[in-house]
Amino acid sequence: MSNINRRDFIKITGLSGMAITGFAGIHSLFGKIHPVSTPIDLAVVQNGDPAEMVRKTVEMLGGMEKFVKKGNTVLVKPNIGWDRVPEQAATTNPDVVAEIVRLCKKAGAKKVMVFDRTCNQAKRCYARSQIEKMAKAAGANVSHIYKQKFQKVKIPNGKELKSWEFYRDAINADVVINVPIAKHHSLSRVTLGLKNIMGIIGGERGKIHNHFDVKIVDLNTVIKPQLTIIDAVRILMNNGPQGGSLSDVKQTNTIIAGVDPVAVDAYGATLFDLKPEQLGFLVEASTRGLGNLDLSKLKIEKVNW
Repeated sequence: MSNINRRDFIKITGLSGMAITGFAGIHSLFGKIHPVSTPIDLAVVQNGDPAEMVRKTVEMLGGMEKFVKKGNTVLVKPNIGWDRVPEQAATTNPDVVAEIVRLCKKAGAKKVMVFDRTCNQAKRCYARSQIEKMAKAAGANVSHIYKQKFQKVKIPNGKELKSWEFYRDAINADVVINVPIAKHHSLSRVTLGLKNIMGIIGGERGKIHNHFDVKIVDLNTVIKPQLTIIDAVRILMNNGPQGGSLSDVKQTNTIIAGVDPVAVDAYGATLFDLKPEQLGFLVEASTRGLGNLDLSKLKIEKVNW
């Protein structure tokens, strides 16, 4: 069973004909059946080249082969939301994205997808972030979001949201690797991995902002990445999520990776001098069993390059 993917699981259980509204339960159930065990909870690497730091964090967690099996379809989900260049720290570092793609391909992935639902004009966001060019060069299938691929999915464990539109390619991926950039956000204080999931939902995203802490966790009960890698090479300290001024950018040269999305975000919060329990969405996620925000109870390995 160790090499089974989501499509195989659906076939085995006789659910291959199920409507898309049933995929939420399958996706969540799959994550519970096949948790990825790693030697440590969090890998933190600092002061290296972005690609080197990515390779090291993944190696510390047991290697990409722990997460990606031969023939898998993988979604590498960065933040491409804004019409900004990498130096402005509003989008995920393109070197980080490209290296993750290369590691997935080396592990035997059949297809590595890279996409995001942008806030600014998609063509400019994909180009100016440099993610499109570098991810393609690394072997990724980089695509824009198509409205017809959003389908409503039930959220059985939702408190505020009982259903929402999700992107079909994200739901159907065998492996999801979440690659947010760490930055300030005017609503949630910071945007990290849990919030980065908003890039694969449809509908009117402004409605998520009401009761945000609960709703963002509702969405994360549907999509549960096998691996979260936070790009903190440069972080946006103020005027997020779009930023624009280089004076708001801090060079921290850090990559954080782990399988527990709450734990990864909890560590990411500390880069902004915040305690994890100060962030409502992390408290909500932890309370609902999505992960651990108590860093004192985690095995964290740090490497200073």
